[in-house]
Amino acid sequence: MIGRERPTFLTHWPAEQAALARRDPEDGRAALRFELYVSGLELANAFEELTDPVEQRERFATDRKRRMELSPDQDWAVDEAFLAALPDLPPCSGIALGFDRLVMLATGAPRISDILWLA
Repeated sequence: MIGRERPTFLTHWPAEQAALARRDPEDGRAALRFELYVSGLELANAFEELTDPVEQRERFATDRKRRMELSPDQDWAVDEAFLAALPDLPPCSGIALGFDRLVMLATGAPRISDILWLA
């Protein structure tokens, strides 16, 4: 199990599986994205934001085509407002940390339902 023995970072995700992440300039097949696993739990994930509206539109089109093939009855519209905002976005990145999972690790809780307040 990933991260069971020690904290583990998974890096260099395939760019096709990181829809909003910037490509690695040294290897365009990979995205600048990572996930952190601790004690077998995905604790966090992060990536550098793709701010190129042309590349993002191409990715959206590719994803939309795949989704239409799988679920043609769904509306898979492209988010034009998002694309219009990209040129004004400075270089940036973000990380999502599972606070509930962090509490699980800190308390030794075996299930997430054991630490949720309203579960």
